Amino acid sequence: MNRSLRLGRLRAGIELKQFFRDRESALFNFMLPMILLIIFASVFANQLIGFEQVTFAQYFLAGMIASGILYTSFQNLAIAIPMERDDGTLKRLEGLPMPKASYFIGKAGMVFTAYAAQIAILLIVGVLFYGIDLPSTPYRWFTFIWVSVLGLLSCTLLGLAFSVVPKQGRGASAIVAPIVLILQFTSGVFFVFTQLPTWMQNFASFFPLKWLTQAMRYVFLPDGAQVVEASGTWDLGMCALVLGAWTIAGFLLALKVFRWSARGQ
Repeated sequence: MNRSLRLGRLRAGIELKQFFRDRESALFNFMLPMILLIIFASVFANQLIGFEQVTFAQYFLAGMIASGILYTSFQNLAIAIPMERDDGTLKRLEGLPMPKASYFIGKAGMVFTAYAAQIAILLIVGVLFYGIDLPSTPYRWFTFIWVSVLGLLSCTLLGLAFSVVPKQGRGASAIVAPIVLILQFTSGVFFVFTQLPTWMQNFASFFPLKWLTQAMRYVFLPDGAQVVEASGTWDLGMCALVLGAWTIAGFLLALKVFRWSARGQ
């Protein structure tokens, strides 16, 4: 285990260098949530959400932070790993005395670091240009941390597992991007969740993004906002339970289905 962790830390440093060298990918991961925040917050600048006169920008920020977790982990890995498989990177790594767990740790380290930078940019833009209020209590910041950690772990592991689905790296984005977009539209990122059709709410409840977004709303919205949640409360216990379950499921799936080589090779 100590060897796997040590190799994983070393691999994380390599992954970070590769991530930032791919300027287009790095720019997309950092800029997309910020661009969406700027567009939606500007278009709906004068719109107030009914509960406690919360600005749309304040409401939307919670959804974009949750989406940032999905972009940085699941979407990034589910697209990048098939490309690494195509160009032979994974085949070379398979020949090294490095456990699969160390590779997973390396990817997780890259994801956590990229997410921290992404969130810093989002919060700075939100506070400076849209008057967004940051969490005012230590418990809300603590909630932000554990929700982020569970969300990143679950989505990273699911991205590792899903990376076997695309047959070719060049077609991965065509498969992954629509899935992410559907989850965003059904999970209360772009709209107030309870204004969505019931079947959409039920569909979204199976997946991590809905619970990530709900927990982030607790962090960034006033207490009175919980009355428009589907259950009438923030239901943080259920958020933790669902995200924890997806983390375990993602870990087991990643160990079972992850491949260094493409199917048939």
